[in-house]
Amino acid sequence: MKKILPTSTVGSLPKPAWLATPEKLWSPWQLKGDKLIEGKQDALRVSLQEQQLAGIDIISDGEQTRQHFVTTFIEHLSGVDFENRKTVKIRNRYDASVPVVVNAVARKKAVFVNDAKFLRKQTDKPIKWALPGPMTMVDTLYDNHYKSREKLAWEFAKVLNEEARELQDAGVDIIQFDEPAFNVFFDDVNDWGMAALERAIEGLNCETALHICYGYGIKANNDWKKTLGAEWRQYEAIFPKIQKSNIDVVSLECHNSCVPLDLIELIRGKKIMVGAIDVATSRIETPEEVANTLRKVLKFVDVENLYPSTNCGMAPLSRNIANSKLSALSAGTEILRKELGL
Repeated sequence: MKKILPTSTVGSLPKPAWLATPEKLWSPWQLKGDKLIEGKQDALRVSLQEQQLAGIDIISDGEQTRQHFVTTFIEHLSGVDFENRKTVKIRNRYDASVPVVVNAVARKKAVFVNDAKFLRKQTDKPIKWALPGPMTMVDTLYDNHYKSREKLAWEFAKVLNEEARELQDAGVDIIQFDEPAFNVFFDDVNDWGMAALERAIEGLNCETALHICYGYGIKANNDWKKTLGAEWRQYEAIFPKIQKSNIDVVSLECHNSCVPLDLIELIRGKKIMVGAIDVATSRIETPEEVANTLRKVLKFVDVENLYPSTNCGMAPLSRNIANSKLSALSAGTEILRKELGL
């Protein structure tokens, strides 16, 4: 990115009420058929405008065309049964009814490429597109075919790479892989998770990002955070492996978290998406609070490598709250730009 301190969202933003039930994950669509396709495109336009009005520099799709950041991609793959579901514990934290892998998984057709092409036509700004990471995909279903988390992750990495290459060709500037599972299954990350992600980014020339957070601001995640103590050192177990990877940008939860920021030293040289907005509360950050979070991180990140962002997605929040938080992010970033004479 040419702009110094370019602001962005991590991924999801609230959907308009006419498209899906507000403030809810896995929210059902309010429209069907051609009207749903048109409604999704209208929502992309609205999300683009709201991000621009808030001063966001790197535009995302806000996940307006998908119900969930993982399962919407999976439901377009063959070999997965969505009818006969199983209940599993997601990231060792909460139970969810999930689809079942019953045969070899394959990508039948592009999933988000047409949406990306549509968004690309609407703006000249850089655009970022988020995909689920292989390990988090594995953790969001029941495997009754491969019987191996590692084998399934490698298969998912192949289909993700197919999608990512087409997104790149559609004009996407940054492709982000969401891996909240990286903050839970440390041994797997080091044994095969990071290698699978490297397979997913193979051959890409655009920027690649890895988003690792402590989850949406839902009760199960907030309750889990309360068990982590005064210091959240989960990143420490996986940063050395990430440092050696070909990933360009690492997205971290920093604001209102107990993450020791000096851990970022372990990935010195990488570009860092600094979560300076707390998605687990409806309270609007002040611009000065945002600027202060960014100032702290500058001790460990060169300014040209710092991307101010949100901690995680904001789908469970109201649109007014989310838009106000994005405006605070931009205003806080501008404070720092002026301080630094940028």
